[in-house]
Amino acid sequence: MFPTRGVMALETAATFGVLFYLFVIGVECDSKRIFRPGKKAIIIGLSVFFTTLLSTLALSMLIERFIPMDPRLAKSLPIVAASQCVVGFPNICSLLKEMQILNTDQGRIATSAAMFCDIFGLTLGAVGFIKLQVEKEHTVAQKMGSILSPLILVIFTVYFIRPAIKKTLRLRPEGKPVGENYFVCILVLVLAYILAAETIGQHFLFGSLLLGMAIPEGPPLGAALIRKLHYPVGKILCPVFLTTSGLKTDIFTIHFETLWVISLLVLFSVLIKIGVMMIITRYTGLTIHDSIIVGLMLNARGVCDVVFFNIWRISQALSDEHFAVVIIISVVLVMVIITPLIRFLLRAIEQQAPMMRRTLQHSKPDSELRILVCVHELQSVPTMVNLLEASNATEQSPIGVIGLVLIELVGRAAPLLIVHNHSQGSIPADASISLQIINALRQYELAYESCVTLQPFTTITHFELMHKDICRLALDQNATFIILPFHKHWEIDGSVGTSIRAIQNINSKVIEKAPCSVGILVDHGILKGTMATLSNQGVYHVAVVYIGGPDDAESLAYGARLARHQNVSITLIRFLMFGFDNARERKLDNSLIEAVRYENSMNENFIYEEHVTRDGVGLSASLRGLEDRFDLIVVGRHHEDSPLLVGLGAWSECPELGVVGDFLASPDVGITASVLVVQQQRVRGKLVNRAVKPAVVNNQDGPYPDMNNALNNGVSTPSTSVSNDHPRWEITIDRAN
Repeated sequence: MFPTRGVMALETAATFGVLFYLFVIGVECDSKRIFRPGKKAIIIGLSVFFTTLLSTLALSMLIERFIPMDPRLAKSLPIVAASQCVVGFPNICSLLKEMQILNTDQGRIATSAAMFCDIFGLTLGAVGFIKLQVEKEHTVAQKMGSILSPLILVIFTVYFIRPAIKKTLRLRPEGKPVGENYFVCILVLVLAYILAAETIGQHFLFGSLLLGMAIPEGPPLGAALIRKLHYPVGKILCPVFLTTSGLKTDIFTIHFETLWVISLLVLFSVLIKIGVMMIITRYTGLTIHDSIIVGLMLNARGVCDVVFFNIWRISQALSDEHFAVVIIISVVLVMVIITPLIRFLLRAIEQQAPMMRRTLQHSKPDSELRILVCVHELQSVPTMVNLLEASNATEQSPIGVIGLVLIELVGRAAPLLIVHNHSQGSIPADASISLQIINALRQYELAYESCVTLQPFTTITHFELMHKDICRLALDQNATFIILPFHKHWEIDGSVGTSIRAIQNINSKVIEKAPCSVGILVDHGILKGTMATLSNQGVYHVAVVYIGGPDDAESLAYGARLARHQNVSITLIRFLMFGFDNARERKLDNSLIEAVRYENSMNENFIYEEHVTRDGVGLSASLRGLEDRFDLIVVGRHHEDSPLLVGLGAWSECPELGVVGDFLASPDVGITASVLVVQQQRVRGKLVNRAVKPAVVNNQDGPYPDMNNALNNGVSTPSTSVSNDHPRWEITIDRAN
């Protein structure tokens, strides 16, 4: 399969693969986080690195002293022992990303500690090569040159190359993509650094990694380099390197003595890392369970370990037999053991996590409403702020806004969750747009400073993992309602301008796993011809579409809150099917609607309509009639199967919106109002409980004292009859067929 005449070509491709792989690792590393880690990362990094190093070296010396063995094995044992203390940051990132747990609490701690540990690992490797070079020299001047030359190269890179690259990028026109000439210059510089590293006696990979760390991470240059090198390096050259390493792993040269000695050393180092994490729980604040998980993560093996073992094999520090054993035991076997253990322990935590009821319908009237607002693009901010203003923050029922800016992780290895304070320091370049979004949210906070609080965050992570950050933040911040952005944006002529499928996938995952109620906001603000906020315009017209079910009950609860705002006009539109009646469901729905009507009996901006239809055709015709009447339409996501919905979902493009929500958001329907699709909280895919407690709120000043008693007791309203003389009640009957 791999003929001898092709070995040279494979080795050449493998060499380029590993040098560019380490260059990419350097580009992805966040230099600020490496040299300015948190206190927890420093404690974990120092404890794990030095305890593992000293323990494994001590064990190797004991084995060498008391167990007879081959001299070559005795010579290799200290090297194998020292290799076990290295915590490869790229290895951990690759494993956690593959398992989709990179942005969990345990994953963030492990990556931060590993990034700090890499300082010692790289220093240890560089010192080793300096020692080998010094031993080859004969004069004092040559020895001093071997020691000082790597330091001079590092200083030159930090104080000349990196500032020069940054200055060149600042001269580039704002918003213009990085040109091909930048890539050519960088590739030439990589080859120059490789030559410089070899010249001063270091391994050529040292130069590749050093230059990579000098490249500013993230956009524009770092992200562009990662995109350019992802496929040729990650999909072609790096697999070639792993293939050649596999060809060099000859399992038939392994003796039992070598196998059990090295296996004992490797497994001992694994247990040491886990044990250290359990011992230092007092200083890290982690539970024993979390400490075990982080300890397992810090044992991750990968391409970096294979690179080091290849280097030691080439330098004859490891024989072919020892190389085969460490590859099989230290890399393959350890990964086979720790991966399912991490998955099992994390799943156990998820199953034990308590889940409280966090819905709008069941919230107390005088409690704080905590809303997690997710924003991806600046143009959706005005509609988001309109919705927040319409939510009617008061001193009796304040609103706590958790603002989360969603930014894709590009050009960096580890995700970031940034907490913005009023005294905000420096932030990554790719997060600069978040400041504009947060400033807009702060204006809303300042306008209602007595009853609104804002806690802004920015998450920079992979799109496929972003839903975990959203759900975790909602849980930690006790959010009752999550508002997500829709993945499509409209042009002023009504056509779809941009569509980001990754945002659609995020919304679908959040809907499935959210710890509270969720709303997806379809922003049609630009179609109304104005992007003004509610405070700068007249009455804000809102329609609440009610067909039935828990999601519509949740949308009704939110509509009831909107109705209390003096500048909001609410129209509650209930759709009934002609000739069909489910007594139990009808009683529940009547209770909820009657409670809201009682509360708003004196509200001139509240209108109640009933539309009686025979089928989906009548429903679609009625929904089309909402075209230009409203600024916002609120509707539940899921509805039980009913003849009313037949035909509406046949051409559904966005299942995350549900049948009715997808119909209202479709460009073909031509509705210019923004649409908020609401889903009530699910727990593991099921509703917590559909209680009949109405979504009423404070009615102490209203003319229905008996109604308050019924609500406080959590039962249905005393009457389900409808007063025909209600001044704002309209009935429409579909007479088709």
